[in-house]
Amino acid sequence: MKLFKLNTGASIPAIGLGTWQASGPEASKFTEQAIRIGYRHIDTAVAYQNEKDVGAGIKAAIDAGVVKREDLFVTTKLWSVHHRNPQKAIERSLEALGLDYVDLYLMHWPVALQDNGKDLMPTLPDGRRAFDPDRHFVDTWKDLEKVYKSGKARAIGVSNCSIPYLEELLASATVVPAANQVELHPYLPQTELVDFCLSKGILPEAYSPLGAAGAPLIKDETVNEIAKAHNVGPGTVLINFNVARGAAVIPKTSNLDRAKSNLEIIDFTPEEMEKLMNIHKVHGLRRYISPDWGVDLKFDFWPKSWRV
Repeated sequence: MKLFKLNTGASIPAIGLGTWQASGPEASKFTEQAIRIGYRHIDTAVAYQNEKDVGAGIKAAIDAGVVKREDLFVTTKLWSVHHRNPQKAIERSLEALGLDYVDLYLMHWPVALQDNGKDLMPTLPDGRRAFDPDRHFVDTWKDLEKVYKSGKARAIGVSNCSIPYLEELLASATVVPAANQVELHPYLPQTELVDFCLSKGILPEAYSPLGAAGAPLIKDETVNEIAKAHNVGPGTVLINFNVARGAAVIPKTSNLDRAKSNLEIIDFTPEEMEKLMNIHKVHGLRRYISPDWGVDLKFDFWPKSWRV
């Protein structure tokens, strides 16, 4: 397994197991199976509502002697309704996962929501998102730094942060984010953001490397042309597109054979990499994951000190 180094000095496997939309006994079984075939990087989140299931799969693999806890790199995420109390949130996540610590704890979105104690996406009577206008993401980061210093998270980072958000965070941060997990693929290469992260010692992490549900990018002609040249599937090409750029990748699949092929590392020629980098110039930039927050957000350039 190819490894990247975080700014903490820890190693993170370049390819991880994404668990979004996985739940129940099947998620537990698949997590264990994935560890058995070589996965050492597991990615989950409170918002996925599967931490307990994923944790059960991890425990099964450890109890079976497949791995030791220290062999695994486990990521979970702080959800938006928990921005005011990351310390309590990490404790709940650790209890659900059955772990003493996570290797990486990410702020899932730099947007705080009101916590009514029951809803992950609370709304106001008129149907709009129930934002917490008095909680700024930089204040949440300061509390995440305390989580990091407590040892319950060996590294902390962010997700879905554009450059202006990172610049504002870095202006007062005492701990530089270890990672920034964002949507990355040939239709949305976000080159400026990737380069900015790497220049600051922040590891880019790619979610949805094959596009949205149904993996629409695997039908791309250029991707398939390169896949044929390497005798691999198009999914392997799309995953390695980001690895080649210095980004960790979190592909999601419920098929064990595809999970195996997702771990394969290939080397592109300069010409092949140039073709992949230019795909968006032909088809246009395309973002597949863009939740409706109910307000007018400029996803790629959210204004500094944004307030609802």
